[in-house]
Amino acid sequence: MTSKQQQPVDSPVVTDLSSAQMLPACPVETTLLLIGSKWKVLILRDLAEGTRRFGELRRSVTGISQKVLTNALREMEADGLVRRTVYPEVPPRVEYDLTPLGQSLAPVLAALRAWGEDYQADHPGQVAPSTR
Repeated sequence: MTSKQQQPVDSPVVTDLSSAQMLPACPVETTLLLIGSKWKVLILRDLAEGTRRFGELRRSVTGISQKVLTNALREMEADGLVRRTVYPEVPPRVEYDLTPLGQSLAPVLAALRAWGEDYQADHPGQVAPSTR
């Protein structure tokens, strides 16, 4: 295919839903575009428990860098999953929580948790000590 040719309409070219113009035809692919990264799922897990400040998220999502956390939160905000609230204080206070759309992912997260618990029960020697 030359650079002058158009890509076929059905080719999956969307990599970031926040900048996408069209959603993929497959609903599973759409969901994965929204929450497909390890970090986004862990952020959703923590925000499902309630409002968090950036530093709280950074500490609870083990191994995430400040840059990756910032980018993931921005993408999730642009996708309508997360709400960012800035309070006019000195120093500024910023909090994150789930929007109703983000809260609607609760059954998906519950299914992931249940599957993980079953898998861990079947593989007890492979489970690391809990940090949560």
